Amino acid sequence: MSGERERLPSTEVNVLKGHEGAVLAARFNGNGEYCLSCGKDRTIRLWNPHRGIHIKTYKSHGREVRDVHVTQDNSKLCSCGGDRQVFYWDVATGKVIRKFRGHDSEVNSVKFNEYSTVVVSAGYDQSLRAWDCRSHSTEPIQIINTFSDSVMSVSLTKTEIIAGSVDGTVRTFDIRMGRETSDQLGQPVNCISLSNDGNCLLASCLDSTLRLLDRGTGELLQEYKGHTCKSFKMDCCLTNSDAHVIGGSEDGYIYFWDLVDASVVSKFRAHSSVVTSVSYHPKDSCMVTASVDGTIRVWKS
Repeated sequence: MSGERERLPSTEVNVLKGHEGAVLAARFNGNGEYCLSCGKDRTIRLWNPHRGIHIKTYKSHGREVRDVHVTQDNSKLCSCGGDRQVFYWDVATGKVIRKFRGHDSEVNSVKFNEYSTVVVSAGYDQSLRAWDCRSHSTEPIQIINTFSDSVMSVSLTKTEIIAGSVDGTVRTFDIRMGRETSDQLGQPVNCISLSNDGNCLLASCLDSTLRLLDRGTGELLQEYKGHTCKSFKMDCCLTNSDAHVIGGSEDGYIYFWDLVDASVVSKFRAHSSVVTSVSYHPKDSCMVTASVDGTIRVWKS
């Protein structure tokens, strides 16, 4: 695929302000009309990033909120953080429907499954836990604890749970077969992201390197360098065509790499401090970035 044709978002169109302190994640919803953010101030915020409008604030967490994910129909969201709990919310009313308790330590990452019936969470307690949104039980329906260090990031496909850990592994659990495969990267993994075609997995490691793995074989296909990532959980993702890899940096820069040859195609200073999160619009050449500087910035090409 030719990388030249894809126009990359590098023009700032909006700055979303409201969080007090570091913003730890910002995520587009399924159709890209809205975005959600969460942070140190214990809140989750819903925005229209294209118009720069704050819509709603969700407050109930007792500590910082580290991750947030919204269902495909935009009716529910899940969140997690320093209070060791996974919250399941009604988007419209802003009320917490359920609190899932069971992690022994901070929770780093949450995702809904495709049907929005299950939430999977990843924790500092070295475990993944799956929770049934339809059940009134607050016990997890599954616990995976084969990791030997904190689980930082989780992604789901129709049949798999994929997670990255500080123990240097990316592990894939086939839910139907009950089978686990492990890819050893040799460096602490702090974020994973699937390519849009589902064939590759991008892992951000704490040696300031992003690594691209073949999902079928676990083969290391490429490494991306130039940014700084040593002590923060920072998102990485791919553009919609999978032609470019995007990552933040602890010096406030955003990097775009060519997927195939790993050259830095573009980099620019997006924030005054660590870039914690990058989220790419599902259809358009547009992204949101979040930072320890307390802002969320919206970029278009």
